[in-house]
Amino acid sequence: MRFEGTEIQEAVAATARKFAKERAEPAAAEADRTGRFPEELIRELGALGLLAVNVPAAHGGSEAGAIAYARSVMELARADCSLAVTMAVTNMVGETIARFGTEAQKSRCLPLLASGEWLAGSFGLSEPQAGSDPNSMATRAERRGDRYILNGSKQWITSGDRAGVIIVWARTDVSAGNKGITAFLVEGGTPGLVVGKHEEKMGLRSSSTVGLTFEDCEVPESAILGQLGHGLRVALAALDGGRIGIASQATGTIRAALDASVRYAQERQAFGQPIAGFQAVSFALADMQTSHDAARLLTLRAAALKEAGRPFGREAAMAKLFASEAAQVAVSKAVQIHGGYGYVNSFPVERYFRDARVQTIYEGTSEIQRLVIARHVLGG
Repeated sequence: MRFEGTEIQEAVAATARKFAKERAEPAAAEADRTGRFPEELIRELGALGLLAVNVPAAHGGSEAGAIAYARSVMELARADCSLAVTMAVTNMVGETIARFGTEAQKSRCLPLLASGEWLAGSFGLSEPQAGSDPNSMATRAERRGDRYILNGSKQWITSGDRAGVIIVWARTDVSAGNKGITAFLVEGGTPGLVVGKHEEKMGLRSSSTVGLTFEDCEVPESAILGQLGHGLRVALAALDGGRIGIASQATGTIRAALDASVRYAQERQAFGQPIAGFQAVSFALADMQTSHDAARLLTLRAAALKEAGRPFGREAAMAKLFASEAAQVAVSKAVQIHGGYGYVNSFPVERYFRDARVQTIYEGTSEIQRLVIARHVLGG
């Protein structure tokens, strides 16, 4: 199975790497300090084709494939994980609309997302009491003629205050259980869509996270994404691809932590020599390198299966589980190697430590990933 090396993959990765080094990395510390949403960088990502990497060219996307997408997220996360999150979610929304949308929906939404004219797309699935459990979803969509009226709330919505379009899941038939959930496209600024407060997060501080409330929010029947009552299928397909995105973010985080630690270990002197010469430090670096390569390979395997049109849910869950858990260890080792300097913001590993923590939680917790993998192992 070929994971990388095609001309288009190399071109996309090189573009992402150059942008990450020249534009994202120099601005990352200040963006983290202020929590300012990086509008100008998002628009630049759009101009470079990085907001719709795996979206068909006919609708404004780069049509570069899932491997190119994974590699571009790795490069961006290595520089600024907050920016990588915004980019990844917008890509996920675009891919979902490209797969399930009508021609009218695709023609309307995808060029605006791809170009950055719409600063972001959002994914409105989680609720205050319903994260990994769709059975607990409380948001309703009541049909009135050729319209649907949405009422309810969503929580932890990335870019929810900036999104040009939000994919919102709501119950259209309470009696039908999971078969009564439908996905809708709700454009930003729609009357009845109320944006809540910005969450003050531990990390990913320049990635906007808000709650959304729907108060008699009216959308046309044509806003249904996919089929009526088939919303859970849309969500699960999107989450499988989203897990590749999170695994890519985590892999980029490991790389960033390793690079910073190698630089510091070679420069920092103790007992008359660079601390890289001490076995405890060199072994930690060896472990981080091994974790990075394993995470990268697992992630690219899942992306390659997706690109080939083959089932990839198990592999995406494995990549997300391993990479996100490995990132927790890697950033902790990086802080330890830096000693007291790792605990202050003079060095970037303190930011990596905070940014990485959520990677085992969003897009399905590590526990959910283990459930998914176990079902495959047991033939369920």
